[in-house]
Amino acid sequence: FFCFTEMHGISFRIQISVKELLDTDVLLKLVFHLPVSYPSTLPDISVNSEQLTRAQCMDVKEKLLEQAKKHLSEPMVHDLILWVQQHLKDVIKQSAAVCNEKTTLSKGTEDGIWMLLLHLDHMRAKAKYVKTVEKWASSLRLTGRLMFMGKIILILLQGDRSSIKEYLILQKTSKVDVDSSGKKCKEKMMRVLCETEVQSQYKRFQAFEVKEYSAPEELQKEFETAGLKTLFSEFVSPLLK
Repeated sequence: FFCFTEMHGISFRIQISVKELLDTDVLLKLVFHLPVSYPSTLPDISVNSEQLTRAQCMDVKEKLLEQAKKHLSEPMVHDLILWVQQHLKDVIKQSAAVCNEKTTLSKGTEDGIWMLLLHLDHMRAKAKYVKTVEKWASSLRLTGRLMFMGKIILILLQGDRSSIKEYLILQKTSKVDVDSSGKKCKEKMMRVLCETEVQSQYKRFQAFEVKEYSAPEELQKEFETAGLKTLFSEFVSPLLK
């Protein structure tokens, strides 16, 4: 917890750990910029977390600003921090409505066909990595796409809930890539953007394919063709900005 003074007020940066669903810790990084006229004026707030999607961080920020309005003209930073610690779970649940999102933090049901969207930061040993992903998808009977668009790497999978879970374990625990010195290493920079039950409006992928796209429009068309327009706008669009 530290703060620094600026010409136009004070900024507080604070990092808090919140117990989430299934007792998983979510690390939230909050910045409160208090203008000179604070607390008669609302603070500027930014929210970041590696465990949450960008959309969820925006939802947390909006809810914090709603709470801040209730405390206008009185000191509020401490109250806002307490509020987010107590209500983070509810905010994430509400934010999940668009995708009916069940992130890896939530239990979900075991039945039905599920879909998983992953974002990878990089692939150093690309050929080997791609082959490994193809092998896992085949052995677990998962369909979908491994998508490359510029520096963006996405894996979209559909299949049994148990197979999706097993894939996630393999992805996190196997040495799939190499580090900067060429040694085999595990995937540490993967983010689960969305994990949800396949809805009736989604089209099922018939196979698992590796595809490269030269423009964002091509990537968007891939999602829209599969009936995944909302998934694209909610989770992929922010990565393109």
